Amino acid sequence: MTQDWTRRGALAASLIAGMGLLAGCASVEGSAQRAAQIDQRVDAAIQFLESDVPGSRELGDKAAGVLIMPLITEAGFGLGGSYGRGALRINGATIDYYQATQASIGLQIGAQQYAHAIFFMTDEALRNFRNGAGLTVGGDLKIALADTGEQISAETLTAIDPVVGIIFGQAGLIAGATLDGTVYNRIIP
Repeated sequence: MTQDWTRRGALAASLIAGMGLLAGCASVEGSAQRAAQIDQRVDAAIQFLESDVPGSRELGDKAAGVLIMPLITEAGFGLGGSYGRGALRINGATIDYYQATQASIGLQIGAQQYAHAIFFMTDEALRNFRNGAGLTVGGDLKIALADTGEQISAETLTAIDPVVGIIFGQAGLIAGATLDGTVYNRIIP
């Protein structure tokens, strides 16, 4: 009788372990699919940015790394927030994945979607971003809004600013997008 229980226990343990292994494999496969989806969106955002914002390609060529957030969704009715996922690219290759979150309060109503790119113009700025617990964008980030059709001058922006952000592809009912207060955290997709 004890021997039967042990066999049943071993069989049950084997089944549970097998299900855990399958779940782990499914999670890895799901993670790879989510990563591929983010990379596809980042590729499309880069193509749009480079074709729509003159000077952005040159800015990217000079940057030590670029964080591309291809789709940020923002909504608010008094209280508001935004969320999106993207990738950090160094020399054109994805190094890490990030999520961006922002909360806000004030006179606001509506929703919008936009994309943005953050160019780390120095190795030190990139290192500080990657080694930090999470970047919170504040007043030390130079923002260039790409809805004016003006050319982005890499020389002008990078002469002073180690981190440059460009907001582009805006659509929606909230006037103006901002990166102030946005928190970036590394994720596993």
